[in-house]
Amino acid sequence: MNGPSGSPRTDFASDNHAEAHPAVLAALAAAAPGPAPAYGGDRWTAAAEAELRELAGPTAVPLLVFNGTAANVLGLSVLLGPGDAIICAEQSHFAVDECGAVEAMLGRKLLTAPAPDGKLTPAAIEAVLERCTDVRTPRPATVALTQVTELGTCYTLRELAELRELCDRRGLRVYLDGARLANAVARLGCTVADIARYADALSFGFTKNGALGADALLLMAPGIAERAPYLRRQQGQLASKMRFLAAQVGALLDGGLWLDNARHANTMAGRLAAELAALPGVRLAQRVESNAVFVELPRAAADFLRPRWSFQLLPTGQARLMTSHATARADVADLAEEVRASLR
Repeated sequence: MNGPSGSPRTDFASDNHAEAHPAVLAALAAAAPGPAPAYGGDRWTAAAEAELRELAGPTAVPLLVFNGTAANVLGLSVLLGPGDAIICAEQSHFAVDECGAVEAMLGRKLLTAPAPDGKLTPAAIEAVLERCTDVRTPRPATVALTQVTELGTCYTLRELAELRELCDRRGLRVYLDGARLANAVARLGCTVADIARYADALSFGFTKNGALGADALLLMAPGIAERAPYLRRQQGQLASKMRFLAAQVGALLDGGLWLDNARHANTMAGRLAAELAALPGVRLAQRVESNAVFVELPRAAADFLRPRWSFQLLPTGQARLMTSHATARADVADLAEEVRASLR
């Protein structure tokens, strides 16, 4: 699909669809010449890991992996023991969008709980615990959160603190899927460490924020990191040429580019939401707190747009529109104008 000028038109289907950031491609080209030690023994990996520790806290243990599903499986495998189960939101990536990876690879049960706005609550977690009280039921051991959630909403730091307090009291670990952690940091105006302190382990996504293909796992709780490098290798996520993952992460960490990208994506989503919400018959279905806009469109508008723009039309009838570091103001204006035209 091309825009009016004939240039490629930005689509709104996913931030995964966005091109790699030019700084990432330049970093890969710079890392390519010559030999370098394999399996993370290179200077790029050492530098990226040091920067990740600076962001998350000096005791954080960072591990680079190829993608977000890998980070989730690895992170949960470090936290779980035999027979342990995982509590997560019913629409979470773990339960819906990873082809059962956690259950298939780890043999652990996912216990889903209602989360109408994408966010688990202490009450929802307690309700699951009340269902699992003896040896005939799975043993909940870890709560898996997503920040930003699958509905584009963000846990506040206060909400994370409340969940952490409950989990500590009930003897539960906390894992946080941070595929869009950068967007949450941009939204909350906090630091990575401010969020990471509430998790025993969390992922830090870069692929959705300008990388070609690289994500990180951050291990925060004392004593859980010893097995992790072995599990990463066993799960096929130890890159032999690690410098090429590390170069991508390093490019995005350099000068705070990761945060600039996330702020831009969030700003474009806010702008798009404001444009659409002003149109008759259009209603925002979720609060816009990141780079996701969930909107209810009249059927005529959705039918008009689908051949012209890429976006997700959910079974609920809602449209999911995702912005990215590559979304331009002109893209937002063009889409809003075509929605407006479809309503005339």
